[in-house]
Amino acid sequence: MESAVLLHLCAPATWRLALAAGSVAPPSLLREGFVHLSTPGQVKIPANAIYAGRTDLVALVVDPARLPHELRYEPAVDGSSPGVVFPHHYGPVPVGSVVAVLPYPPGPDGRFTDPAAPPAPDDATARVHLFDRALAQRCAADVRPVTGGVALLDPRFPASEEYNTVWLSGPCDAATVAAETGTVLGATAHQRVVLDDHATAGALDGLGWAVAARHLMAWNPAAPATCSRDVVPVAGDESLADAVLRVVHLALLDAQREPIAAARLHVDGATAAIRPVPTGPARQPDLTAPLARHCVAHAQAIGCDVVFVSAADDDQRDRYAALGFCGVATRYEATRQR
Repeated sequence: MESAVLLHLCAPATWRLALAAGSVAPPSLLREGFVHLSTPGQVKIPANAIYAGRTDLVALVVDPARLPHELRYEPAVDGSSPGVVFPHHYGPVPVGSVVAVLPYPPGPDGRFTDPAAPPAPDDATARVHLFDRALAQRCAADVRPVTGGVALLDPRFPASEEYNTVWLSGPCDAATVAAETGTVLGATAHQRVVLDDHATAGALDGLGWAVAARHLMAWNPAAPATCSRDVVPVAGDESLADAVLRVVHLALLDAQREPIAAARLHVDGATAAIRPVPTGPARQPDLTAPLARHCVAHAQAIGCDVVFVSAADDDQRDRYAALGFCGVATRYEATRQR
């Protein structure tokens, strides 16, 4: 019984500790000698049996081909689920084997059902598509369902567009989107929708929303990534993302060893996102793209095989393409002020 991917359930804080340690090693590894895993079709069984009432679970999407120890399919230790065998990994699960992290909330009745389809390990486009939405959902203080997606809210930061946003997962009726967004983001000064569907974005533009396209670009593994002594890890400000994934701050130094460009790496297992960071009035924007190549080298060195960046305009997209990034998707941000 083989599966293209396996899942492991845990709390966001547990995954964050694993990222720092380099592997997932839950108590079952000491107690029983293995890490409990599930196929996507099985995961609701342990979720309902063990995690009833939890709303903060994540499902780590594990590539079985990257597991270094023995993987056995065996009956549940407690004798439950007769006739069902679960995958057990007899050793720690390296964080580099985790190709995606899926938020896994229960349904409206409190029961867990089958999760959203996890991306395949070799599907860089699907992994890039999922990354930012999953990160935003894991950081959110409040998650509410809306037609075609979720509203992510944080009353601590009512003026923040980043932390108060509707994320859509497919085509939707623009009028419905506008109405529901106005209702669910009623306490904020803005309305913001992030979506991937071109037609819905165009319809929102027709309703008076300001729509901007962003180009999601993944690193081409065949391109040379370089790491220079002039790119160094530096201290950085904490953010909500620090609580749920690993954030690496990198800076490009000039001849006087002063930072002239900076970026953050958001590392989530085997996937990493590059986030350029302004470094002040003297910042040179043309250095942001070259710095990305060094960020890729750092990401690869810590086990990431998919590294991506978001280009804000065509000029930036062309600079990243010249370095070795390939366009995989276009994402749209639609905003409207009250």
